[in-house]
Amino acid sequence: MSNPYYLSHLKELEAEAIFVIREVVAQFEKPALLFSGGKDSIVLAYLSRKAFAPARIPFPLVHIDTGHNFPETMEYRDWLVNELGVKLIVGSVQESIDKGRVREETGVNASRNALQTVTLLDTIEQHKFDAAMGGARRDEEKARAKERFFSHRDEFGQWDPKNQRPELWNLFNGRKHIGEHFRVFPISNWTEMDVWQYIYSENIPIPTLYLSHEREVIERDGALLSTSPWLQLKAGEIPTKRIVRFRTCGDMPITGAVESFADTIEKIIEEVASSRKTERGTRADDKRSETAMEDRKKSGYF
Repeated sequence: MSNPYYLSHLKELEAEAIFVIREVVAQFEKPALLFSGGKDSIVLAYLSRKAFAPARIPFPLVHIDTGHNFPETMEYRDWLVNELGVKLIVGSVQESIDKGRVREETGVNASRNALQTVTLLDTIEQHKFDAAMGGARRDEEKARAKERFFSHRDEFGQWDPKNQRPELWNLFNGRKHIGEHFRVFPISNWTEMDVWQYIYSENIPIPTLYLSHEREVIERDGALLSTSPWLQLKAGEIPTKRIVRFRTCGDMPITGAVESFADTIEKIIEEVASSRKTERGTRADDKRSETAMEDRKKSGYF
């Protein structure tokens, strides 16, 4: 006889995430959801809808637009905002450059990834957000493994991994001083496999980037980078067409693809189960130094 009170692994993770999302709305005055267009923030948006149904999601989606996004990401973002009926706030890295807040990188490995931090902090300050939820997970990267659910940021938006609060028995302390804010990560305990299984079980639409398709790419430092107006070719690099998909969703010049024939969610789940490489292993921004992610997070990155 089945136990009517038994929760599956995915349902436990879902319940935990929804609890955290509701805690954010209960404790903070102006929360927001940081939306990148990637699978994690998509799942977080759908969890938010489930947390407050039949009412609408009571906070906006915030997208930091680098100007170097995949077209598929932007198309999906606009569709999802209309689908969920939520407000979208866009922070523009190009505007930050034009105002002199940040300086554009140059060279063949130039990226706007680090520039997002200033735009993000300016957007949080402009709209007076006191909590910004994101889809980061502890299994993604060693710096993110140090995060709590409620991650305190000082008045400069900076993160001190040695000065975080205990979260015994899932009791979250959201107290802060004026000018400070929190980053909150409701799906911290999920894995990449959990995310894909949840997308499959809930039948959540995803950007076509994640499914196998033919794309023109170049191979650089072991990563397959999509050709784009923002990717400068090195001497000897010749674009070729390959069957690929993306495991993570970032800027075009730094997000590497993997060769794959996984054109359905079921095939992606099978592929992830057999993979021995992390999903961020194809991200050029994480390879700039051994502590690249932690350094960016300390300065205010996602």
